[in-house]
Amino acid sequence: MNGVYFLLGICAFLFVLFLFGLRNARAEEKKFCNKFKKEFGQRPDKRLLSKNSHIGGYHEKHKGTYFVDDITFSDLSMDEVFDRINYCESSSGEEYLYYMLRNPVYTDDFSELEQEFDTLKSNESERIRLKSVFRKIGKSGKYSIYDYLDLLNGAKRISAVPHYLALFLMAAAIIYMSFFGFTVGFIALLVIVSYNIVTYFKIKAQIEPYLVTFAYICRLIRWAKEIADENSESFAKETEELKSLTATLSGFSRNSWIVISGAGRTGSGNPLDILADYVRMITHVDLIKFGRMFDKLEPNKDSVDRLITLMGKMDAVLSICYYRASLDGKYCTPEFVSDEEYRIEEGYHPLLESPVPNSITLKRGLLLTGSNASGKSTFLKMSAINSIFAQTIHTCTASAYRGKLYRIYSSMALRDDLNLGDSYYMAEIKSLKRVIDAARDKEAAPVLCFVDEVLRGTNTTERIAASSMVLDYFTKEGVFCFAATHDGELCGILADKYDIYHFEGDMTGGDVIFDYRIRTGPATTRNAIKLLESIGYDKSIVEDAEAMAEYFDKEGIWKRCK
Repeated sequence: MNGVYFLLGICAFLFVLFLFGLRNARAEEKKFCNKFKKEFGQRPDKRLLSKNSHIGGYHEKHKGTYFVDDITFSDLSMDEVFDRINYCESSSGEEYLYYMLRNPVYTDDFSELEQEFDTLKSNESERIRLKSVFRKIGKSGKYSIYDYLDLLNGAKRISAVPHYLALFLMAAAIIYMSFFGFTVGFIALLVIVSYNIVTYFKIKAQIEPYLVTFAYICRLIRWAKEIADENSESFAKETEELKSLTATLSGFSRNSWIVISGAGRTGSGNPLDILADYVRMITHVDLIKFGRMFDKLEPNKDSVDRLITLMGKMDAVLSICYYRASLDGKYCTPEFVSDEEYRIEEGYHPLLESPVPNSITLKRGLLLTGSNASGKSTFLKMSAINSIFAQTIHTCTASAYRGKLYRIYSSMALRDDLNLGDSYYMAEIKSLKRVIDAARDKEAAPVLCFVDEVLRGTNTTERIAASSMVLDYFTKEGVFCFAATHDGELCGILADKYDIYHFEGDMTGGDVIFDYRIRTGPATTRNAIKLLESIGYDKSIVEDAEAMAEYFDKEGIWKRCK
């Protein structure tokens, strides 16, 4: 009878843990719902910063013929831009949002997306409910779910026979302990449990990535079914397809609670989750279930991919809705046209805390000159990011945006490539060559490119000659180019091909003051030498440099004046 009392005590303990777990889960749910409500209209919380170093997994599997390439994405600091617009609670949402930023679309019909935004904006209860669902789905870890799915191709099925045998022996030991001899039965049970715990960690280490995959897919299936059952007002079209997909995958997720409760589930402080970890160690039930789920996943990979797509898209759209709300109305939806006009009104860089808006209207390329640190690079990046935003999240940080549907490239923040043995100049000319190659594909959308300091990696004479010809060739190939340069000579050479604008600064009280406003025409002032003075360079250096520059302007040759 001692064994019976022992088992009853365990059951009572489990029931108490269940009640505590239920209370904690409800308290946590209420806390996060309040947080979701407060976050609408605010910048992303730090908890939402992506820790997934392989966030491009979905993009790599689904990218089209053209996408924003690595050079452009790096030039524009799009990883930081992603963090600014990322309100996603799930890995599938993060990966789909990243995919959106890397894959501009070539249609001017965003009506379905705008309808979803409008519904989410006006329906607070649905926003909070969906955010809660995606939080429960959670993150898959530091790797992409597609990295894990690829691992399944090389996985070996683990036999369940040893695990069933251990369960049988444990059951026998418990029966013996309860009705025949407690001490002998208890010792036998301890030996079997100890053996299971030791072998568990060895086997678990081998299949941990697959269990993480299965757990995440099961969470997707479970909460996709809840969304489908409740008939989301914002995502009616997706809801219908989710019903079909969850029915197809029900065999995979059936009785998979033991796998879902482990391997990366959020809220791991729950006492029941902690207890479930010990149950898995002792019984190996998750290892047994792994074999069965493995057999069912392989023929349904396409359905899993589609489920990730739909759920990821919904979380990403919800994220963009939150991003729009955080802009306090300072955004616009783009206007796509077939003519040559490119227009931005009151455009600003989305990462700046106190940006200075700028406007420009062009029907041909832009050549931008001006002082150092006056805002040229920021203006180029602002324009490029808004062009990408227009064709991805349909949200521009401007009061108006008008332009064609473009393929977008940049050549801005290049560096020496030691692995390839490329100098800075070699990296530059390769970067510009890829733009020319893209422009030669006349069947695709026109090219919009942004170039900062054209061919800065070589001497002045060859730089001016080569860069003027490259920029001229861009116009012949139909490239719409925004280029910044310190070479004022280019303004005269290319005045018939490019509109000329500039930024400038004024020297006031020993310091250079910038207003960061774009102006028409070429720059009329220089400040590189003045900046030396403003940060404390020796006065003789500044005076001698100014004298040399003045002599060169008058005589056309370089000469030390002292």
